[in-house]
Amino acid sequence: MTQPNASIAIQILPKVANEKAIPIVDAVIEHIKSSGLSYCVGPFETTVEGDFDALWDLAKRCHLICLESGAPEVASYIKVHYNPKNGVWAIDEKISKHGR
Repeated sequence: MTQPNASIAIQILPKVANEKAIPIVDAVIEHIKSSGLSYCVGPFETTVEGDFDALWDLAKRCHLICLESGAPEVASYIKVHYNPKNGVWAIDEKISKHGR
């Protein structure tokens, strides 16, 4: 795999009752898994790496999935690392030594 030029960490918070949030977040994670992009699901956020534009499209789609799943409102917290010339460290480079 070529080195990604960007990575995002995205936390999606659908504004619904707690018991309704998990299936919505699960639908978002399933979409991320189906994207073909490299990802790592964590307890608070999911990190995804790839092309800068593809990651922004993915983040937008994650919002829409929440709304389509019944959330009247959604908040996201997104961290972005972008290096168009030299790429960014891959997820495995960042965490493999810690027992991923």
